[in-house]
Amino acid sequence: MGLAIGVDIGGTKVAAGIVDESGTILRRARADTPDRSVHPKVVEDTIVGVVGELMDGADREIVAVGIGAAGFVAADRATIVFAPHLSWRNEPLRERLGDRVGPPIFIDNDANAAMWAENKFGAARGEADAMMITLGTGIGGGVLMGGEVFRGRFGIAGEFGHMQVVPGGHRCECGNRGCWEQYASGNALVREARGLVSANSPLARDLYERVQGDPSRLTGPLVTEVAQAGDRTAVELLAEVGTWLGIGMANLAAAFDPGIFVVGGGVSAAGELLIEPARQAFRRQLTGRGFRPEARIVRAELGNEAGLIGAADLARQSVTG
Repeated sequence: MGLAIGVDIGGTKVAAGIVDESGTILRRARADTPDRSVHPKVVEDTIVGVVGELMDGADREIVAVGIGAAGFVAADRATIVFAPHLSWRNEPLRERLGDRVGPPIFIDNDANAAMWAENKFGAARGEADAMMITLGTGIGGGVLMGGEVFRGRFGIAGEFGHMQVVPGGHRCECGNRGCWEQYASGNALVREARGLVSANSPLARDLYERVQGDPSRLTGPLVTEVAQAGDRTAVELLAEVGTWLGIGMANLAAAFDPGIFVVGGGVSAAGELLIEPARQAFRRQLTGRGFRPEARIVRAELGNEAGLIGAADLARQSVTG
């Protein structure tokens, strides 16, 4: 079937790789995601750069390029309608990249791509009805129904991060208040940790010392590292994110009734410190609890590479059938 390149565009990085038919990444490339204030062409240049770097060293034909974007992708699989963390607004991305890349281009939401990869190669193998929740800068979502990616009438199903869970809550980058991703994401984790350090809370002494009293130096991976070392406050911060994660998934189970939830994205690196509180909250909030089967909640197997693996595989299928 040939090799394909997958490109995963997130809030902070553009990760790309050459992927074979078994889902194995043969070569990788990476660049920083341009600031949202820059012209869309700068993002396009970044994509062209990482794809070109990979194609220059490929020893077999590249049959397609798949792009997983953190945003709303129109039903034409060619246009980025809206990307909260980037400058894209009705951006005809496939058209812009077509003459610059070479192989056919397939575009999808990054969480859809991750869901596809986890179903074909990872934690959701064998499940025809599954949901992917990606926790990174925000929350992404992917839905698999009857073994196929469900994208909705206009192509933008799965934007779970922007469900309102707290009326009048924290302002979200999408413009609304109280979105789920304001309570269960890497940004939420960092915001709460920085609040404690800024207040010089005695509960955050370890975190305070790690960043020498500078809250701006706090990152999600650092909070996770401190939690894994046994710091109670960091553990509590992750558990709070996990609790909000479980509440949201219980709502999704009421609507979609999947067999499995796969949790991926950078925050999932916390493992059971995040997943077990999510399971507990899910069981407490699940409609009809005790009288219905419960979906499994598991950590993604493919890690941060699921998006680019899925984008590559979807692109390959789009041209080879």
